[in-house]
Amino acid sequence: MNKIENAIKEVHNIDKLSNQERYLNKMHPLMKLLITIIYILFLTSIDKYNINTTLAMGIYLIVISIIGDLSIKNCFKRLKIVFLLLVILGLANIVLDRLVITYIGFIPITTGLISMITLILKGSFAIIASYFLIITTSIEKICSALKMIHIPNILITIFMLIYRYIIVFLKEVERIWTAYSMRSPKQKGVNFRVWGSMIGSLMLRSIDRAQIVYESMEIRGFNPNTFFVQKEKINKLSLIYFLYCILLIIVLRFVPIFDIIGNIFV
Repeated sequence: MNKIENAIKEVHNIDKLSNQERYLNKMHPLMKLLITIIYILFLTSIDKYNINTTLAMGIYLIVISIIGDLSIKNCFKRLKIVFLLLVILGLANIVLDRLVITYIGFIPITTGLISMITLILKGSFAIIASYFLIITTSIEKICSALKMIHIPNILITIFMLIYRYIIVFLKEVERIWTAYSMRSPKQKGVNFRVWGSMIGSLMLRSIDRAQIVYESMEIRGFNPNTFFVQKEKINKLSLIYFLYCILLIIVLRFVPIFDIIGNIFV
């Protein structure tokens, strides 16, 4: 019960963060979206054994967190389950790739260990970059930016409605859980015998509720063809921010920064 309430509260908190009057929030949404896409593309193009370049790409996130006063710690706190799944997936590399390349004392360092660390870093950096985009840009502005790069309206509408229906879905889960708890006050958790009926009931209730919400939106004039069209000009500050970030990403991707620093001090 408390977990569901906390999840609903977190979604509302993200909406509040995206609408705050901060420096990065004022940047044009298209610039922030393109920067995030380019960063993730450059990040995923790194060789799976290249830890130095992968670590260097993390400098971009540190710079953005300082400029925008954003907390990387809160990202790990809110998305800890996603990071845990990422670590579990990375562990498979140790089993599948067991070629020993060196030893640290008596501990063998395998190519699987290197690729696991690289995979975890890549996934974590991509998640943090996406998180920074979400908490500095409202869903409406993200949809507007997607419209500007000619993403089909149907896909944009699906993306927005999925995001908005998360709260509707969680509230339906909360109602079903409350009803079940009242009928079985002494039982811990949900009996596996009622899992199927609860999931079916949840699906039907969510569909009905979503249909009511969508009809209400249509009555208020919602139209996917015009809703996302926001004539927001790209100002000079947003363009400078875009060029600065792209230059930083290119330098971090193709310049061996840690190797240069190591050669200087060694």
